[in-house]
Amino acid sequence: MDAVLFHDVTLDRPADIERLSALATAIVKDYYDPIIGPDQNDYMIARFQSPGAIAGQLRDGCVYQILQTPDEPRRDIGFIGLHPRRTDLYLSKFYLARPWRGKGLAKPVLRHIAAFAEARGLPAITLNVNRRNPTVAIYEALGFRRVREECNPIGHGYYMDDYVYSIPVPLPF
Repeated sequence: MDAVLFHDVTLDRPADIERLSALATAIVKDYYDPIIGPDQNDYMIARFQSPGAIAGQLRDGCVYQILQTPDEPRRDIGFIGLHPRRTDLYLSKFYLARPWRGKGLAKPVLRHIAAFAEARGLPAITLNVNRRNPTVAIYEALGFRRVREECNPIGHGYYMDDYVYSIPVPLPF
């Protein structure tokens, strides 16, 4: 499958915020519990993916989109979170539900993200990836370059231990 639909999540549709929070919780629990452990993951989900946290991020200029299948009935298969900054587009979230991983969706989703950046005159996409996350290899294969490492405290004794990657826009693929 190479077609994906992008459903905007906005403050004026609280049901979509709830839907995104539930989707994010399910995907992130499945993906990150084995990497960082359920305690830290639950803390991070509450801090970053609860309905209140998502609403706050939307108010701060973050753009959330739910990824959907193009067929009827549409199915929610993942989500992205984008934060336009002065010098780049920060890709804060890009997650797919387990059945949709490895299906060739990374490139079309990243092309959509790059078009979003280009429309705003932003010359690069930047993201953080947990150092133990196997998607590091995928981002590198797509042309992202590691620019630095970060270890940021997030409260309760937890840290986000990440690589920071960047890719210029337009994309090389």
